Parts: sequence; structure tokens; C-alpha cells
Amino acid sequence: MRLGIARAVSKIVPPQDVEDIVQETYVRLCQVGAPERIRHPKSYLHKTARNLALDSLKRAENRLTERWEDREQSLGLMGTGADETFEKAASSEEFGRFCEAVRRLPVQARRVFVLKKVYGYSQREIADELGLSESTVEKHVALAVRRCAAHMKGRDRQKPIQAERTEARSE
Repeated sequence: MRLGIARAVSKIVPPQDVEDIVQETYVRLCQVGAPERIRHPKSYLHKTARNLALDSLKRAENRLTERWEDREQSLGLMGTGADETFEKAASSEEFGRFCEAVRRLPVQARRVFVLKKVYGYSQREIADELGLSESTVEKHVALAVRRCAAHMKGRDRQKPIQAERTEARSE
């Protein structure tokens, strides 16, 4: 069962976070007040792991934003308007890198990601719009987030388009 949870979590978060999330899942299971009330323990365990993984992704996104704000603050740029040219150039460069990351996504993952993050569609709305299952939508969003984060951190490696299509189908 541990391997199944790790495999499911690894589709959502980076490899270095998988073990922590699996362990936290088991800690949460041990803290359940009335375990006999859980009708489907396996489903409960997987749902807990999935929620912890999604929470981890949200915290990672917040840390990225906070680091950028801390950097601005340490340079004395936050709220002072001291160097608007720098701020505009930095945000423009960052946005350009992000757009490049989105352009490199497999086509279906890109469509799903844009509908979710830019237009604010729910997973159900995206699934209906594109004729996909909600779990496929979720997988495409997770893939897109991982790829974009890797690109923004400079760890992106250009994959051949065929390999990207294969990867998107398998996830």
C-alpha cells in the first residue's frame, strides 16, 4: 500500500517531497480518533495523501511568491517606487519566462492549464469543455505546474515534442 501512495503522490509533487507526504499521511492516519468509523481505509488513505500533496503544492507556490517579495524588499524596492524601470523589467522578464514555460507544455496540458489558471474554470468545467475526465484534467494541471516550476527554476530540459506527448498520455 505504501508504494501505491508514493506513486500517486509522485504524480503531484516533486520527488524530494514524496517521502515526507507519505509519512505525514501515516501520521494523520494514526491520529484518527475513531478509526473503526472509516468505512474504506484504503480510499481514506489515498484521499489524505492526495490532499496533503495538493497542500504541499500550494505552499510551494506561496514560498516562490514570498521569496520574490523578500528579494524586492531586501533591495529596497518594495513600495518605494525607487526603481520602476527595474520592477517593470524584472516582472516583464519573469512573465516572459513563464509564457515560454507554458508554450513548452504538451498541447492538451497547455489548454487545461490556461483554462484553469488564466480563465478560472473549475476542473468539472474544463472536463466538460474538452471532453476529458476530471482526473485527466487534474493530471494535466499537475504536469503543467511541475513543468512550469522546473522551467522557472532553470531546471527545464527541452524534450522532443513526441516525448512530451507520450508523457502527457501516461500521466
